[in-house]
Amino acid sequence: MSFRGACHCGNVKLELDWRGDPHAIPARACQCSFCLRHGAVWTAHPGSVLEVFIRDADLVSPYAFGTATATFHVCRRCGVVPAVTSLIDEKLFAVVNVNVLEGVDPAALQHATVDLEGEDAETRLARRARGWIGTVRGFGG
Repeated sequence: MSFRGACHCGNVKLELDWRGDPHAIPARACQCSFCLRHGAVWTAHPGSVLEVFIRDADLVSPYAFGTATATFHVCRRCGVVPAVTSLIDEKLFAVVNVNVLEGVDPAALQHATVDLEGEDAETRLARRARGWIGTVRGFGG
């Protein structure tokens, strides 16, 4: 199943080839201060493919904090964070903000909160390598 999405102004567009169960899409609300302030809710399936199209790369700000093992891609024009990437062993992984996706059945979203405070960098990277989108194109991947 394919989903399209974009930041509010359309500068960052996404195509997500979802390879997970289309009737059970994880929607994880991270409890870190950045995600809470942006209202981001993340989804991923390791077999999925994410393609990103950026109209004006100068309007996309990479932002990292904490362990600096993930890059939040913030559209500077509209402020939306459509995706986060993590470079692990020279391979790019990603999660997508479900709030930017079109055509997702709200009943299919399996909402949960996650609190990763205190997770060390090694554990964090291993978790991402197992569960994040494993094929990413358009963010240098």
